[in-house]
Amino acid sequence: MRCAALFLFISSAYAADRFPVDWPKLDRELLEYYSALVRIDTSNPPGNETKAVNYIRPILDREHIPYQVFALQPDRANIVARLKATGPGNGSKRPIIVMGHMDVVGVQREKWSVDPFAAIRKDGYIYGRGTQDDKDNLTTGLMLMLTLKRLNVPLDRDVIFIAEAGEEGTSSVGINYLVGEHWDAIGGDLKGAEFALAEGGGGESRQGKVRYVDITTTEKVPRTTRLIAHGTAGHGSVPRLDNPVVHLAEAVAKVGTWQPPMRLNDTTRTYFERLASISSPEDADRYNHIADPQRSAAIQRYFAEHELTNYSMLRTSVVPTIIKAGFRSNVIPSEAEATIDIRALPDEDVNKLYAELRRVIDDPAVEVVAGDPGSQRPASAPSRLDSEMFHVLENVTKQLYPGAVTLPSMLTGATDMAQLRAKGVQAYGIGPIVDEKDRNIGGAHSDDERLEEAALYRFMEFLWDTVTEIAAPRK
Repeated sequence: MRCAALFLFISSAYAADRFPVDWPKLDRELLEYYSALVRIDTSNPPGNETKAVNYIRPILDREHIPYQVFALQPDRANIVARLKATGPGNGSKRPIIVMGHMDVVGVQREKWSVDPFAAIRKDGYIYGRGTQDDKDNLTTGLMLMLTLKRLNVPLDRDVIFIAEAGEEGTSSVGINYLVGEHWDAIGGDLKGAEFALAEGGGGESRQGKVRYVDITTTEKVPRTTRLIAHGTAGHGSVPRLDNPVVHLAEAVAKVGTWQPPMRLNDTTRTYFERLASISSPEDADRYNHIADPQRSAAIQRYFAEHELTNYSMLRTSVVPTIIKAGFRSNVIPSEAEATIDIRALPDEDVNKLYAELRRVIDDPAVEVVAGDPGSQRPASAPSRLDSEMFHVLENVTKQLYPGAVTLPSMLTGATDMAQLRAKGVQAYGIGPIVDEKDRNIGGAHSDDERLEEAALYRFMEFLWDTVTEIAAPRK
């Protein structure tokens, strides 16, 4: 394994020499496409991703890159472009997918300091909805295809670019439709694509130096659940022991103060080990002892107070988010309902989890109702840490950011890589590097969402080096 990784690292050092790119010229074109796509309002709902497809199509046409458009609904199209293998191997390796989604979450315009769909350039940043989620991946994927074609890069595996609709909660018109109805177009032959690169990763720099590159190899599985308390309707002036509002409140309080036990997997175990290597002695001590039975409880409490994402990565999380009850102040309702946002570990036994949830609530008046599994993302095994792709990602990180470490991580949210992993694709989340001062400012789904312009260009180079290493044969 070490020899293979060493070979990849040595060969990757020559990627820039093999396929020289005029980066200043490319960056100008990249910024043009990025800004134009941010200006296209694809807020979901309603989506209107076909507007973005109609922008992308003539760009691909000019370069004679073949593509197909697939639309379950006319205004919610997906576009799939494909460069066929032309190298000495002539397609001997399975395809790679590079994917970005065109839709964005909505905005509250009054909360923004700039027009969210104007792609304003200010103080070295580009502001706009989708600048981080996900028109960065969308545009760099498009630019990748154009550059591969212009430089006539020989390929020993097909490179497939997917600009998808509906990632923000309506996958039925996007990845579910593509996987279910057009797998041959997006996955290649009967074996399907081998690798995929999409959103979900990133990295952090401190005072201009990159500390780590974050590669998501797995993600939690959303399992939205309802608690329904049943009782007898009546007049508000007459207290009732079976008041469903009271029963629901007690159930929510119990759920809110309970969490399933900590459980590490290969990704999170490696994540904490590598994170410790670049952390202060105090932080490293916690990361290295998270599984220590004598110290784990105290460390978990610290995470719950100070490092919320790390706390969530340790377990299946159970979080009350919505309560609905009653319609008049003087009426006891017959039902009260709460929504519980469950984010399960990839290998969680959901039936056992629900049984434990009922035990914690311990109230026959409160029903635990699972969401429709057909409307939720599928569970799947994490992508491997010993694959050719992960080794390439590690080696490109070493090449571009000397001294930085590659952190495999488990995304606490969800992406459409879940559907690809369920089909056997080894999928990895990547993204731009952000400075630590920007970690909690202007991120995905936030007001004044923004991305540092230089980070977009660095991300393009990272994607280019990765794909040419994995898809272009070496002499």
